[in-house]
Amino acid sequence: MKRFANVFLIFLLYIFAIKELYATKNTIILATTTSTQDSGLLDVLIPLFEKKTGYFVKTIAVGSGQALMLGKRGEADILLVHSPEAEIKFINSGYGINRRRVMHNDFVLLGPKEDPANVKNSRSIKEAFKRVAEQRALFISRGDNSGTHVKELNIWKIIGKYPDKERWYQQTGSGMGQTLSVANEKNGYTLSDRGTYLALKRNLILQILKEGDEELKNIYHVIEINPERFSNINHVGARALADFFVSKEVQKIIKTFGVDRFGSPLFFPDAVDTIK
Repeated sequence: MKRFANVFLIFLLYIFAIKELYATKNTIILATTTSTQDSGLLDVLIPLFEKKTGYFVKTIAVGSGQALMLGKRGEADILLVHSPEAEIKFINSGYGINRRRVMHNDFVLLGPKEDPANVKNSRSIKEAFKRVAEQRALFISRGDNSGTHVKELNIWKIIGKYPDKERWYQQTGSGMGQTLSVANEKNGYTLSDRGTYLALKRNLILQILKEGDEELKNIYHVIEINPERFSNINHVGARALADFFVSKEVQKIIKTFGVDRFGSPLFFPDAVDTIK
């Protein structure tokens, strides 16, 4: 009887191990930015991918910096991020492979209708940031090492300002949606990707006060984690999801996503070989 019980226990453990192995192979961990989540784009794309392939995608929506860190630790299979300089360093350090351009939108400087720093009449985004600093107008930063935060810091650096110790400069340490909420509540300025702003605009009084500069372009890439660096990752699944993002079908979805609600798309497809 005891022997039978032992055999049965071994059998159960074997079945459990097989299920765990299957679940691991069937699950893809996607580390991405809050903008792809907050805009609602992934709510459309991920269920479609899961239905077509049978994979389950676990999405971790954080800033690009945090997503890249997850990739460096082998805690994600694939990344969808928008921090080009950090991405190139990531690739050159051997953490990622097959970096491919998926889409773009742009960053916009938001603020209250009253515009106390008069940034609306500035000639460039650099001048707009200078006016904010000179007027010591409240600025709400994500402060989370995301692609948006890195872009903001680069602009401050270009104009020779380092406001992190100034009282008028506040950091949320949160994603874009939460940062927009704080800026809206406090009537401050903030830098946002256009897609998240448009998706949440109905709950905001913030307005776009500066836009259109070439340096405000916001490009998203998909990166597969290097399987030679981490043997535990689901590289087959990651490749399938990466191919899906740049496929003709998905690029067409991206091209029209948001048009019905906002009159214009939230993102623009960039996988040029698949766009017809």
